[in-house]
Amino acid sequence: MQKQDKTRRLSLSLSEQTFPIIEQITTGMPGGFFIYHADGDEQLIYANQALIRIYGCENLEEFKEYTGYTFPGLIHPDDLEITEQNISRQIFTCSRDLDYVEYRIIRKDGSVRWIEDYGHFVHTDMYGDLFYVFVEDATEKHLKAINDARIARLAQERLEALEALEHETTALKLVHEILRSGMWNMEFDQKGQMIRVFWSQEFRAMIGYHDEQDFPNTLSSWSDLLHPEDHDRVLKQYYATIDDYSGRSLYDAEYRLLTKDRGYRWFRATGKLSRRDDGTPITYVGMFVDITKHKETTEKLKEQHKLLEDALASAQKASQAKTMFLNNMSHDIRTPMNAIIGFTNLAATHMDKPELVKDYLNKIAASSSHLLSLINDVLDMSRIESGKVAIEEGPCSLPQLLENLRSMIQNDLITKGLHFRLEDHGLIHPYVVCDRLRLNQILLNVLSNSLKFTPDGGHISVSVTERPGDVIHTAVYEFCIRDTGIGMEPEFLQHMFEPFERERTSTVSGIQGTGLGMSITKNLVTLMNGHIAVDSQRGRGSTFTITFAFRFCDAPAEQKAPDPVPLNNHKNWHLLLAEDNELNQEIAVTILEEAGCTVDVASDGAEAVEKVRCCAGHPYDLILMDIQMPVMDGIEAAKTIRRMDDKCLAGLPIVAMTANAFEEDRQLVLSAGMNGHLGKPIDTDKLFAVLQDLLRDRHLTSS
Repeated sequence: MQKQDKTRRLSLSLSEQTFPIIEQITTGMPGGFFIYHADGDEQLIYANQALIRIYGCENLEEFKEYTGYTFPGLIHPDDLEITEQNISRQIFTCSRDLDYVEYRIIRKDGSVRWIEDYGHFVHTDMYGDLFYVFVEDATEKHLKAINDARIARLAQERLEALEALEHETTALKLVHEILRSGMWNMEFDQKGQMIRVFWSQEFRAMIGYHDEQDFPNTLSSWSDLLHPEDHDRVLKQYYATIDDYSGRSLYDAEYRLLTKDRGYRWFRATGKLSRRDDGTPITYVGMFVDITKHKETTEKLKEQHKLLEDALASAQKASQAKTMFLNNMSHDIRTPMNAIIGFTNLAATHMDKPELVKDYLNKIAASSSHLLSLINDVLDMSRIESGKVAIEEGPCSLPQLLENLRSMIQNDLITKGLHFRLEDHGLIHPYVVCDRLRLNQILLNVLSNSLKFTPDGGHISVSVTERPGDVIHTAVYEFCIRDTGIGMEPEFLQHMFEPFERERTSTVSGIQGTGLGMSITKNLVTLMNGHIAVDSQRGRGSTFTITFAFRFCDAPAEQKAPDPVPLNNHKNWHLLLAEDNELNQEIAVTILEEAGCTVDVASDGAEAVEKVRCCAGHPYDLILMDIQMPVMDGIEAAKTIRRMDDKCLAGLPIVAMTANAFEEDRQLVLSAGMNGHLGKPIDTDKLFAVLQDLLRDRHLTSS
């Protein structure tokens, strides 16, 4: 076996990423399969269940203990040296895809078996040198070969006894009688012309014929059955052997032959000519062997070989993708974290300079916002790839959605002095059925790119047009977002929708981004059965075109806004905060108390339930409930409160304030009887907006 000093690398990573694929491929294989390192002590990496059974073991642990889980441990001690020599010789001198060796093994019960070993050597820079091997128990075949060899020796002895006979046909008949195999014989006159053809009865039976009338003794009986793809090649090889008067050529060909009852089957035919002194042929003697099963096995091995090669390539690609992902994440997270930590330290050392500290805090806030955006993008990608993002359709006013977009980016437009134009006059049916939140996210992602990469004083426009759809009551809506930004190179356009892809100039210009926004956008567009395209030139801006087929609907009936209800001052709000993290407690309590609220704190769900029970005389106005807490989580705490006998306490408003921020988390807390959901980090404006809405409703109910 090949010995190398190269250090084995990433063996464990290989098994973790590749073994599930190998298990799926090898399940149900009739023979054994294993992979081992081609260097060192030739340690095994993987062995399938069929191999374990061949060695008479019950499970992998027993197999490891019995064999030592090394390649030398699998082989009969008397065969080890010659086996490894044969494998090494085939690796360095042969061009076949698989090397082949036979050797004996000793089963756990002490019995000796013969094994056929088809191995393939693979050199990888990442995982070192590997062998993967297919084996079959060949004991019965080996015993048959020994018996056949004995019979062949008997035949040879009888042939030698008949050497004095004038014609070799007698010898052929004798061999035929002994071996009972598919034989053929051609005889030639002294001018080298074929005068007789003979096909043995065994050969006729192999291809489904019964007698000479059914399959005449002519060359065309055989040649007419050759597969069209093999016909010319085989006959050329057949006659080339006859025409080689040197006598050095042997006829040896594999081909498909059309049988009478089983379609095309694979055969191997071998033949040798006896010649006169002048080189003219006397007899052409040969044998047929049906190799269909062998061919199928070989093809299956090649297929398994290809699958394993693909599996290894997939594992390497997955490892590279993982490395790239971690490198990008490390860079993208460390950039804002460096700013947060750095400006925090600077603020701490300049407490006597309020204006400078204020500037540092603004930069910390901006970096924190960027870090949160990065985390949200990564989580969005993860949810999209795992299939957890569902499209929720409902009525939507496209003009209103576009106006909302204008409002969201207004501050950025003013800050950079950008000229913005919104065109929706091409709409005939402005009200559609779609996932409003996802459509808003798609358009906002593209607009955010335009805002980032359009220089101060540039132009951005958003237009939407409508054309008839292919189905009644539908229309095709085309959203076009144009900017006069820095544009993109053609090479980057081919990859811009792939995760973590960013234009080189974005790094040069210092413009930050996760590299995930466009990938998320493309996936969301696909989920909504839409299409997105981009046209861009360096220095001439970009144009994104996003197309959807939406079902249009009527304008919703106008709802009369409720009369404003005067609210109590925040100083009158008595709140219960259920939060187990002390830092989060401090932040929430400070925000609420500075707004004039009175706040009690519970450190887990069970304590929150008990505090609610004890406040019957003066119940809380509202409960802010974390979800993941010790003793009792927020979901169970909310359900327990809703089951209380005191209807006043059971009906207290409960708002989840949690880091579980996905849509399914919101649905979970609502199904548990809570009245609202706020994600962390705490958005102060959203917090007080939700509190006002719920306490207004509570005031209306109580009055």
